[in-house]
Amino acid sequence: MSNLVTIRVTPGGEPDTIAKAIASLPADPSIPARILLSAGTWCEKIELLRPNTIIEGAGADKTEILWDDGAAEILPDGQARRTFRTATLRIAGDHVTLRRLRVTNAAAPREKVGQAIALYVNGDEFLAESCRFSGSQDTLFLAPLPKAVIEPGGFTGPDENTPRRPQRHLFRKCTVEGDIDFIFGGAAAWFEECELVSKDGRENRSEPFIGYVCAPSTPQGQEYGFVFNRCRFLNDHCPEGSVYIGRPWRSDARITLLSCGLDSHIAEGWFNDWQKPESHERTFFAEYGCWGPGHLKEKVPYMHTLSREDAARITYDAFLASPLNGIPT
Repeated sequence: MSNLVTIRVTPGGEPDTIAKAIASLPADPSIPARILLSAGTWCEKIELLRPNTIIEGAGADKTEILWDDGAAEILPDGQARRTFRTATLRIAGDHVTLRRLRVTNAAAPREKVGQAIALYVNGDEFLAESCRFSGSQDTLFLAPLPKAVIEPGGFTGPDENTPRRPQRHLFRKCTVEGDIDFIFGGAAAWFEECELVSKDGRENRSEPFIGYVCAPSTPQGQEYGFVFNRCRFLNDHCPEGSVYIGRPWRSDARITLLSCGLDSHIAEGWFNDWQKPESHERTFFAEYGCWGPGHLKEKVPYMHTLSREDAARITYDAFLASPLNGIPT
C-alpha cells in the first residue's frame, strides 16, 4: 500500500498514547493507515471508529492494551455500566486489522464485576493476527447484536439503537481466554489455528465450576456462525468435564469445529441448550475430524457429525463467498 500512513506510538514520543494516534489519523477514511505500538502496557480505554486502519504491536507478549471496566460498576448517574460499555478496545469501522498485540479487560473477580469485554468488534472484514484477547466473562464480542433484547436495558451501549449489520471476522493464530461465553455475538467468524483457553475467573471457587466458550446469536438464515478450523480448546485449571463448547444466545446459533483438539475439560454433551428446547431444532452445532480427550465425550443428540464430503465444502473461500442475508432475532 504505497499511500499507507504510518504513525508510531512510543512512551515519551509524539503521539504518546493510542488515543492521540487515532485522533491524528487522516480525516479521509479511504486512506489506509497504520498505528505501530512499541512494547509496553498501554492503559487506555480505546474506541476506533475509523475504517481501513491497522493497529500493530511488537508481539502479543510485549504490547498490551489494558483496561478494567466491569458491567456491575455503578456510574455517577446511579446506573450500572452494563456489558456493552465495558470494552477495553471497541472497533466500529470496516476493514480494521489488529496484529501482534494483547487486549485485556482486567476487571476481576468475575462474580463481583460481571461481564467485562476486552475486544468489541462492529465492522465487516475485521482481521486479527497473532493476538491475544484476555478476560473472564464475555471477553470477545463479535457484532451484530440480536435484534430483540430479552432483559430490559441489556443492550445499553453504543450500538443498542443502530441497525444490525451482518459482518465477517477472521482470527488467525490468536489466543482467546475467559470462562463464560467468552466469544459471543452474531457475526460470521472464522477462527484459524487459534487457541481457546478456558479458565476459572472466580475469586470464590468453593462451588462447582461450569464454563462456556461460545454464545452465538447467529441471525436466522445466515449460513455461517462461528467456525473453528484446526484450533485447540485448552484448559487453564478448570476441572475435567466442566466446560461446554457453546450454548445458544439465540436459538439459531451456529458453531462448526473442523479438525480441532479438545482437552479433557470439555463437558459431556459438548453443548448446552441454555434452557431453550426449541434450539434443538434450530441450532447447527457440528464437528468433523476433532481429536483429544474431550472428543471422546458423548455428544448431545441434536449435534451433527459432518461427513467428509460436507466438511470439505466448509472452506475459508466458501465462508467469504457466502451471502450475509440472515435476519437477527
